[in-house]
Amino acid sequence: MDWHSWHRDYDVPGSSLARRLQVVQARLRLALDAAPPGPLTVVSLCAGEGRDLLEVLPTHPRRDDVRARLVELDPRSTAVATEAIRVAGLTNVEVVEGDAALTDRYQGLVPADIVLVCGVFGNISDEDIERTIGMCRRLTKTGGTVIWTRHREEPDLVPTICRWFEERQFDLVWLSDPDAGFGVGVHRFTGRPDPLVLGRSMFTFVRHQ
Repeated sequence: MDWHSWHRDYDVPGSSLARRLQVVQARLRLALDAAPPGPLTVVSLCAGEGRDLLEVLPTHPRRDDVRARLVELDPRSTAVATEAIRVAGLTNVEVVEGDAALTDRYQGLVPADIVLVCGVFGNISDEDIERTIGMCRRLTKTGGTVIWTRHREEPDLVPTICRWFEERQFDLVWLSDPDAGFGVGVHRFTGRPDPLVLGRSMFTFVRHQ
């Protein structure tokens, strides 16, 4: 899969990806607005070009409070994200080029206030989705927010994803309408985070939906 070319659909007005991005960004703004005062941490799994965060943070009032890490394997995408960070002067945002499935990539920045898992659940097995949701207990602090995406094509796994989150002490905050053409979910962690275990792989990309 040419992920760099895939990102071009974000620039097509009215496309499913463009509309989904707008929703994710709106929910991210709300999560930043609702976050407690003081320093904030954000991690993004399979961040791509970082548009979810990097098109929100530069103009957000909390920009200087945020320390963030974007993890992405594709080098062309990380180059775009790195340049966007430079232009915006986001000195507390870093890009890590590597496999976002590896727990080691998040050491030192989790549990985080906001965890972005966008563009992941449509490309991994159901078993890996559930494993990744379980790992979110290690990535998210108490009261922290997870924003995730998944297509609504059959079989529609979104209700099951919500159940998997709820079984792990994540309360549903918001879910996009079933007829939106995409799925975006927001969950808040109410439990106590488990320690991060290094050397684990959360998922393997197996297909592109």
